[in-house]
Amino acid sequence: MRILVVEDDPILADGLAVGLGLAGMTVDRVENCADARAALATSAFDAMVLDLMLPDGSGLDVLGEMRRSGNRTPVLLLTAMDDTPDRIRGLDSGADDYLGKPFDLDELGARVRAIARRGSGRAAPRLSAGGVVLDPASLSATLNDTPLALSRREFAVLSALMERPGIVLSKSEIEDRLYGWQEEIESNAVEVHIHHLRAKIGRDAIETVRGLGYRIRAIS
Repeated sequence: MRILVVEDDPILADGLAVGLGLAGMTVDRVENCADARAALATSAFDAMVLDLMLPDGSGLDVLGEMRRSGNRTPVLLLTAMDDTPDRIRGLDSGADDYLGKPFDLDELGARVRAIARRGSGRAAPRLSAGGVVLDPASLSATLNDTPLALSRREFAVLSALMERPGIVLSKSEIEDRLYGWQEEIESNAVEVHIHHLRAKIGRDAIETVRGLGYRIRAIS
């Protein structure tokens, strides 16, 4: 998943990026409302972690603007533990969840996965296609109940395809799931990951749609 973190405290932002990164997520960071608006205008995210107290305004303002414009990106608010009125306003303004500071990084990861899952219309925590099952919580995979060794990037590519079965994803859409703003994208990275996945789950499991991209097939 690609996550936008909006947090002006550099130490906390670093911790969020590391924690969510260890949970298998690609994290982009900004530290104020203006940069958050610019990020949302130019990129798509699976979820956003939004602090309320920002240098140039309130995260609630960004949230309200998002919802009024039709942006449905799932949002988790970071609030002070005793900030009940702000939590209520945030939820009523369109936030999907909140977490009080200080918080546990494992709980944060679980809550982000939950709101992203609901945002995509899925209820089940695991992804499955034929004999392949992915567990985003543990970053584990099985093929016909046998453990499947996948790199972090391979797991991300396969997750993106399995989240939208039958839908063709372009190379750029897959790249967006794999790389943050500060990461260099190798020109043939997606093709290499697809090649390795086919070697592990079957040559016909991932279909190439010429000129458009890739989609997952039923896996036997």
